[in-house]
Parts: sequence; C-alpha cells; structure tokens
Amino acid sequence: MAEAAVRPDQPSQLERRLQTLSRVLTTRAQIAQTPKRMVWALNKARLFRYFPVVPAQQRHRIPLLLIFAIMNRPSILDLRPGHSFVEHMVKRGYDVYLLDWGVPGIEDQDLKFDDYALEYLPRAIRKMKAVSGVEEFSLLGWCIGAILTTIYAAMRPNDGLRNLLLLTAPLDFSNRQGLTFARWTDSKYFPLEKVLAAFGNMPGEMIDYGAKMLKPVDNFVGNYAKLWDIIDDPRAVEAWHAMNTWVTDYIPMAGGAYRQLIDDFYRKDRLMQGQLVIRGQRVDLSRVRANLFTMIAEGDHITPPCQSASIMDKVSSNDKELFRIPGGHIGIMAGSQAHKLTWPHIEQWLGARSE
Repeated sequence: MAEAAVRPDQPSQLERRLQTLSRVLTTRAQIAQTPKRMVWALNKARLFRYFPVVPAQQRHRIPLLLIFAIMNRPSILDLRPGHSFVEHMVKRGYDVYLLDWGVPGIEDQDLKFDDYALEYLPRAIRKMKAVSGVEEFSLLGWCIGAILTTIYAAMRPNDGLRNLLLLTAPLDFSNRQGLTFARWTDSKYFPLEKVLAAFGNMPGEMIDYGAKMLKPVDNFVGNYAKLWDIIDDPRAVEAWHAMNTWVTDYIPMAGGAYRQLIDDFYRKDRLMQGQLVIRGQRVDLSRVRANLFTMIAEGDHITPPCQSASIMDKVSSNDKELFRIPGGHIGIMAGSQAHKLTWPHIEQWLGARSE
C-alpha cells in the first residue's frame, strides 16, 4: 500500500514542534483566572476576595487569608484552571482572600518587614473581618510570606488568629553549612549596601539569577530540555507555559526589606535568637498561640528543611503539626502532584479547625 502523500503546505513534525516552542517562549499564558474582586488597597498592595461557589450554609466559617512572598507574584497560588490551590479551596467551601503586595517603586525603597507585618497586614485583616463578618481567621504564609505571618502572629497574638499555616518557611538561619544563600550573602563577598545604593530596590532579575544558580544545569538547561521532551503533549506544554509565565514575571524587593532579610536573617539569625526588633519591640516567638501547621519540602534547595522545623519548639501553640512532603520549594504547591499530596492534607488539617 502506498504511503499517503504529505501536502507541501502542511508543516512537518519538526516544524510543528518549533512553532510550539516559539509560542510558549515568546508569549505569556493566561494565569490567575479564578474570579475575584478587590476589597481593599493600600499603596501598591491589594486585597482580593474570591467569589464563593458553595452555598453559604455549606461553607467553612473561618476565612482564609493567603500571603505569598514580597518579591514574586502571588499568582502561583492560582496558576491555571484545574490546577489552582485557590480554586481547590474555594470549591471546598472556604472564604478565600489573597493579599497581593504589588510592585514596589523607587519611592518604596525604605519599606521594611515592619511595614508589611504591622501596617499592611493588620489593615488587610481588619478589612477581611469586616467583609466576612467573622472575627477569627486563618493565615497561610508561603516562603517570605511565612516570615511576615510569623512576625505578625508573635506581635499580634490577640487579633483573632486561630490557624497559622507556614509553607517552606525560611525562619532559622543557624545552620550556615546547610544554606547556600547564606554563603553567597556573606559580608565578605556580597556588598549589600553598594547594591542597594545602586538600585534602591533589589531587582527581581538578580534575585531570580541567584536562585537559579543554586542548580544551574537544571534551571538553564534541564528546564528547556524538559520542554522539548514534552513538546508533543499539549497538556504538559500548557502546564510548562503557565509555570514559565509566573517564573519570568520578575518584580523587585523593597530595599529596606531586602536589607533586613540579608542582615537580620541570613547573617545574624535574629528571629530564632530572640533578637529581632520590629518597630522597637522584640519579636518573641513564644507569644505565637495559634494552631500551627508547618510544611517542609524535603527537596527544597531555596528553603532547606533545617530552616523550618525549629519553629515548632519556639511557639506556645498547643495544637501543632509538622508535615514533611517530597518535592521542591514551588513544586509542593504548584507541581503536578500538588493536588494529590499537598492540597488535600492542608484542607484536611484546616477543615477540622475552621468551624
């Protein structure tokens, strides 16, 4: 039997692959599509409430506020339809809010953790209480968002915080050998003040480059080799496209906060040593009384497990759980297995404490 002739106007398999490759590398995917409305704003920060999809009588009473890092977009929590932590929680009856810190301008270069944790966050929480009509609430902090929520929980223990969830929380910097970033940011090698004097805010591209250089082969070669391997699988390609859209959306970190992160945390470990001072008051972790859930990613090279576990011994919470899970810093919440491993465990823990 003769083989079917290939029409000259039809692209070959290689041409189709190259067209797909060009599209995903030169365009941005649609992400963060779960319906929401803005309910509050301060400077660049915005508080969003997601529209409920579950009848009121079937919803959890305690609202949930999501806090991500201040140098990345929070859209990683709502990456794409069918694979969104926000969508997952909304469908399970949670009243979900998200605080987007926005993009700091040069006029914001003096913003510090003090401002984020004791001005922006308390005001957003007051608005959430007014909108939800409930005085108690849950906070989920991821990455540097976990630093801010921990500071808040220690300094405002009577504000109604019932549940505190910390994901890959970079809190303990005592293990210098276990922290690659700590060696890179040593004062002998990294001229912190010269960098901030030059830029005002820490450029997002520089932060991203530092993170990628922790695993240069994987990030600069392996990531694109993976894309070529999956180029004939439309669903896998769209997942890669969505993640790449988020990863390459760089935003700077406010200079004052970056200075604190490097000097007070990486270099001096002041939070765990009980020496961190925020607006003239020492941050005492023993004042944290909320139910505590700490998640550690065993394969995390951004926030190694040694940075997150010791918080369990510092707080006064009677109800606390340390949960270890395979995966990396971002993959545990936005990877292909997150909906099977991470999200159900968070929902199960939180559901029992949200009525």
